[in-house]
Amino acid sequence: MKRIGLLSDTHNYWDDRYEKYFKDCDEIWHAGDIGSLELAQRLAAIRPLRAVHGNIDGYDIRQFYSEIYRFKCEEVDVLIKHIGGYPGNYDASIRGMMFARPPKLFISGHSHILKVLYDKTIKCLHINPGAAGISGFHKVRTLVRFTIDGSDIKDLEVIELGERR
Repeated sequence: MKRIGLLSDTHNYWDDRYEKYFKDCDEIWHAGDIGSLELAQRLAAIRPLRAVHGNIDGYDIRQFYSEIYRFKCEEVDVLIKHIGGYPGNYDASIRGMMFARPPKLFISGHSHILKVLYDKTIKCLHINPGAAGISGFHKVRTLVRFTIDGSDIKDLEVIELGERR
């Protein structure tokens, strides 16, 4: 069983509450637009970090974090891509992969809009954790926590960090 802390679109904004909410997690996953290697390192100092780069991330981050990250967590096939879309509107860069070999869990960021949707067609849960940083148009900053237990994804929590300043 693994407890996962998930965030996206920090845009180099650090909030001390990341540590508070992720300290009891087994891993932290970042869905892109990290903003700096320093921020990634601070997250990795809390718990092991899995991440993808986003469209605002520079070469320094792209050296360490790929555009697409596919892996197994417990018995769950996970796919993370910053610009990936959502059920019914997957990004063209990933659409073929989603239908040819669907993951069980698809995570994206970019939109700054919190979404948790189940795609019945391909039997895949989609999570976009919204934006944890202060750059962008979103009104409320958010994080997500959930548990992967074998093949089950459960105990999903949305954490609001307050309004974007």
